[in-house]
Amino acid sequence: MDDLYRELILDHYKHPHNYGTLDPADISYEDDNPLCGDRIRIDLRLDDQGRVSDVRFSGKGCAISQASASMLTDEIKGKTLDELRNFSKEDLLDLLGVPLSPVRLKCALLSLKVLKAGAYGLTTWPGEEE
Repeated sequence: MDDLYRELILDHYKHPHNYGTLDPADISYEDDNPLCGDRIRIDLRLDDQGRVSDVRFSGKGCAISQASASMLTDEIKGKTLDELRNFSKEDLLDLLGVPLSPVRLKCALLSLKVLKAGAYGLTTWPGEEE
């Protein structure tokens, strides 16, 4: 089963879904993982009901960070900001479907960190320096 998920991760890495930027976007946020150099930007467009009508991500990084962002953007279409705020790390890890080392976990969760920061309107994470 892990092989199937690994193939899915590689497919999302090689052929990312929702890759690019939105202009204009209702919400845009970008961040990086300074330990490995991965960088993700997520742009969201909301409809009149406050649901995600379009989403794009861009950035660079390892297969896990890019595949995670691709899978996450597929999953959040049609969701409200409250649903985005409640999307958990377990939800994202379930999408990936493979066990990850602590280092790879940071890579996988970068897109979720970016998404939540945008959904909450944060400019910096509490406790982090600007």
